[in-house]
Amino acid sequence: MTSYIKFDTKYDSAKLIAELDYCADARWRPHFNTQDYQGEWDCIALRSGSGDSSDIGAICNGEAYADTDLLKQLSYLPEVIDSIPGVKESVRLMALYPNSEIKPHRDLDCSYRDGIYRIHIPICTHPDVEFYLDGERIVMQPGECWYLDFSKTHQIVNRSHQIRVHLVIDGIRDADTDRYFFDNGYQESPRPEYDDQTKLAMIANLEMMDTDTARQLIASLKSELQNG
Repeated sequence: MTSYIKFDTKYDSAKLIAELDYCADARWRPHFNTQDYQGEWDCIALRSGSGDSSDIGAICNGEAYADTDLLKQLSYLPEVIDSIPGVKESVRLMALYPNSEIKPHRDLDCSYRDGIYRIHIPICTHPDVEFYLDGERIVMQPGECWYLDFSKTHQIVNRSHQIRVHLVIDGIRDADTDRYFFDNGYQESPRPEYDDQTKLAMIANLEMMDTDTARQLIASLKSELQNG
C-alpha cells in the first residue's frame, strides 16, 4: 500500500527559483483553513476554478479549471506542470513561513485510489523543515517530484529561518497517470475508514468552501454520521 512516491523526474532548481522570484510580488493569500495551521501559510494559484490567481481553493471535483494570468507570464513552470500526465485542476504555489506549523490533519478523499492525485515539487526548503506523513518523516529536496497520500495524517513544521515553498499540483486519475504512477512503484491500497471525530473535522473544513461540491460532500458525511 503506497503512502508516497518519489518519482524519477527531477526539475531544474535554478529555473524553479527564478520563476518563484517572478511571482514574489504577486498577490499571495493566507490559506483559508486557519484552524489547520498557526503562523503564516500563504498561497497563490497558477490554475484555479475561476482562472484568478487569488482563487486558492482546491477541491477536486471534475470542474473546468483554467490557467491564471500569472501562469501565462511564466515559461518553466508551465513546462513542469505539462510534464505530469492527467487533467490538472488546482495548481498552487504554497509558502510556509519560518516558525509556522501546519497541524496534524487529514484531507478528504485526497489520495490516488479516490481518483485524484496531489503532487508536490519543492522549490525552497531547508533541513529544519519537518514533514510527517502517517508518523513517518519525509524529506523532500528542491526539484524532486513527490506524490503523497494526504488522506493520511500529515503535519509540517518549519523550524528554519527560510520560507518553504512547494509547487502543488492536483489532477484527475486516468490511464496515462496509472502508467506514470505504477511505473514509479505505486501499489493500490484500500480506501481508509474515517472515525466520527475526523468526519466532523472534515465537515468543518468543507463548510468554509461555498461550493456545490463541498455541500454535497457535507451531506454525504452527515448521512454517514447519522447512519453509522
